[in-house]
Amino acid sequence: MDNAAGFSGLGRALVQRGKLSQHDADAIDRQAKTANCSFVEQLLASKRMTPLELASFAAQAFGFPLFDLSAMDPDDMPRGVLDEDLVLQRRLVPLFKRGSKLFVGASDPTMTQTLHAITFKTGLTVDVVVVEDDKLGRLIGRYGENEAGQALNALVGEDLGEMELVDPDAPMGDKLPDVEDAPVVKFLHKVLIDAVNGGASDIHFEPYEKYYRIRYRVDGELKEIARPPLAIKDKLASRIKVISRLDISEKRVPQDGRLKLVVSKHKAIDFRVSTLPTLYGEKIVMRILDASAASLDVEQLGFEPAQKKLLLDAIERPYGMVLVTGPTGSGKTVSLYSCLNILNKTDTNISTAEDPVEINLPGINQVNVNEKAGLTFAAALRAFLRQDPDIIMVGEIRDFETADISIKAAQTGHMVFSTLHTNNAPATLTRLLNMGVAPFNVASSVLLIMAQRLARRLCKECKAQVELPREALLQAGFTEADLDGSWQPYGPVGCDTCRGSGYKGRTGLYELMPMTDAMIRLILRDANASDIADLAREEGMIDLRHAGLLKVKQGVTSLTEVLALTND
Repeated sequence: MDNAAGFSGLGRALVQRGKLSQHDADAIDRQAKTANCSFVEQLLASKRMTPLELASFAAQAFGFPLFDLSAMDPDDMPRGVLDEDLVLQRRLVPLFKRGSKLFVGASDPTMTQTLHAITFKTGLTVDVVVVEDDKLGRLIGRYGENEAGQALNALVGEDLGEMELVDPDAPMGDKLPDVEDAPVVKFLHKVLIDAVNGGASDIHFEPYEKYYRIRYRVDGELKEIARPPLAIKDKLASRIKVISRLDISEKRVPQDGRLKLVVSKHKAIDFRVSTLPTLYGEKIVMRILDASAASLDVEQLGFEPAQKKLLLDAIERPYGMVLVTGPTGSGKTVSLYSCLNILNKTDTNISTAEDPVEINLPGINQVNVNEKAGLTFAAALRAFLRQDPDIIMVGEIRDFETADISIKAAQTGHMVFSTLHTNNAPATLTRLLNMGVAPFNVASSVLLIMAQRLARRLCKECKAQVELPREALLQAGFTEADLDGSWQPYGPVGCDTCRGSGYKGRTGLYELMPMTDAMIRLILRDANASDIADLAREEGMIDLRHAGLLKVKQGVTSLTEVLALTND
């Protein structure tokens, strides 16, 4: 009997050979059915066996050869033999085809019904080889991607249809006219849906001289997911531009647009689209603006308890300025909206100016900055001050004019939130001074500065303890007192849950610097960033490096990740 349909023959063999108790096998079987996964997947998730131990047992118990998928090139796999749905649902892959014989890789060789069905459908004799389940999962993913790419080869030259999308400027539910879907459009739709389901933040469509590739940015890392035929690049670009309301005839200058993808009756996801003329065609990057994917709960962002208290104390003040700093993609917008979410009450008037609005939060008046139309951050700020505001958020302080208006607003009874692009909290103060803001104005308006980074979380399913030299830990910033043997660093391994990367999700590293009386006196003396940083540390500030080291001690992330993010 197949493992998808009932208790696995592999499970029975494990019980008979004393590798599992009957009680454990029954429990794993029930959990697998509840989770809608195979017995093998649930067994490995329980950590009772490793993929290699299970594969070795299955090969020996049932007399099948054991094959290492690390040696398998996905491009060498036979195409068109098995349906992609069958590969995904039954968790097996076609490895080789020799005449009328098909060699299939599986982590559970007891799925006899499925094997008979393959023989009946293909007319081929099926031979099973046992493989490790974690490597099988990664290869299945590659197989599906390559199948999608190869399926497009036959599409070159066909007419394009219209994807069913919603006009981003129209009310929810007003759809564009339905027309017949073309295969290219279906492929694009699948790329968008897979990106959303896979937790991607950006999609890159990149043309080169000899190939065309699509990459997702997941947890801050770019990963190639498909290589469609090179000849399809112009049609994909045209389709994206059409549904984003861009000029398809203009290929010489960059363009920006938006589109909205309806996922269900209650959920729609916006994409910000940017085109860029390159040497071999237009590169298109789509930023996924999925508000539901952004946690607006301060508890989930990764603050240490003392840091969270500093932040909450600052934002509850009646007026002043809170600044968030960090590079692009470091989670500044989510942090600001988490604060606004706390303050968003019926008796509070909140207005934001952003470029563009990335998270839609009911109850907040959000304005998209439009430089071409004259709606700059400064212009939006001036308008806000005539709208009886309590709280103002400025997407970014880029120039003296915006900084000056923001600071004056903070000094006249308003709470102001904004961001700056600096490496750390102390440098933010000197950045404002360099813009031309008077030291007195900075000292009298700023309440708190928060620098942040996003570190990848180690996958909870596969992370493992690692041995690191004591010297390396000390050099990273740990003290002798830290190395007391009460904790152990963890490192990435890779499994199906994290798609082999060893990381899944991200957590914040934060550096919070409040404006104390001593800090104000230092600013008024025109101190530099180094002096400000020294005082902040004396007053107990946890800098970014040490915030990262705390996450290493907690087993949340790896030391390698922290060192890469906090090397300044």
